Amino acid sequence: MTEIIISTLKQSLMITAFVLLMMVIIEYVNVQSKNKWAEKLRHSPLLQIVMAAFLGITPGCMGAFTVVSLYTHRLVGLAALVTVMIATSGDEAFVMFALFPGKALLIHGILFLVAIIAGFIVLQYSSQKKNNLDTQHGFTIHHHDYCKCFDRQIIIPQIKKITFERLAMLLSILVFILMLTTGVFGTQNWGWKRITFLAGSMFLLFVFITVPEHFLKEHLYNHIIKKHLLRILLWSWGAFIVLFFFQNYSIMTEMLGNNFYLVLLIAVMIGIIPESGPHLVFVTLFSEGLIPLSILLASSIAQDGHGMLPLLAESRKSFLKVKAINILVALIVGYVLMLMGI
Repeated sequence: MTEIIISTLKQSLMITAFVLLMMVIIEYVNVQSKNKWAEKLRHSPLLQIVMAAFLGITPGCMGAFTVVSLYTHRLVGLAALVTVMIATSGDEAFVMFALFPGKALLIHGILFLVAIIAGFIVLQYSSQKKNNLDTQHGFTIHHHDYCKCFDRQIIIPQIKKITFERLAMLLSILVFILMLTTGVFGTQNWGWKRITFLAGSMFLLFVFITVPEHFLKEHLYNHIIKKHLLRILLWSWGAFIVLFFFQNYSIMTEMLGNNFYLVLLIAVMIGIIPESGPHLVFVTLFSEGLIPLSILLASSIAQDGHGMLPLLAESRKSFLKVKAINILVALIVGYVLMLMGI
């Protein structure tokens, strides 16, 4: 049991670290640009959908995490969120490209088109089309006290008179970097993922050292860490612990037979789980020619990898909305393609 707790905690910490990185980057760029880029994105729902679709088909969960971060800051709407979650296949995308690269490219092309169409339909029936997004978004901008995030003259004095918030954040990221480099986090075959996390961690270290006290306390510590990070960590950790006891694929394979319509329903229902692992069974079955493309596509549409875990922590209502739409789209696409013999 101890091993399960430690393993799931490591996974949760990795997700939380990446969400922190995305939020800090967005907050940093937003303050430096005085909110100009955010306003352009916020007022262009179609741009949001296209951007979300491209991020969604990027292998891994990072694109989904990015859009969730933008959504929780109310810079993109529900349509973009639905788009990215339909397009993403999580970490299974890497397995697909390894097992059947040609078909994987076709699958992601279809996911991209389906995601954009679904996102556009959601946009037509959402309040975002008429009102764009709320004028008050999640970023804090003080126009009367614009934050200069990099000022060489204040860096050394701030370190000499270091505050509790800065010390806590610096120690945390240094410990995280140490665990990455020593292999405590990740596996031996992590490759580019380890490089990505190390690069991101070094950026966070740079930010925590150089930003002024106002930005560090108000934008990073009070807003991101106290308001978001703990909830994301706890929800992710709890979800991984629960999921560990439900990952028994042998039962699923025994139920296959030739009843592909039942398999389609099961694949979509399993897609509700905010986890990459369960989807791998359908990737494997497809690679062995045991299930048709329609079932793998439906499973890919319904599941979101780990991308929905941060949203589950932030807004259960939005989580349920997106999942309901994804399930509906997955069932329609899967059923129609199965009728066509695909």
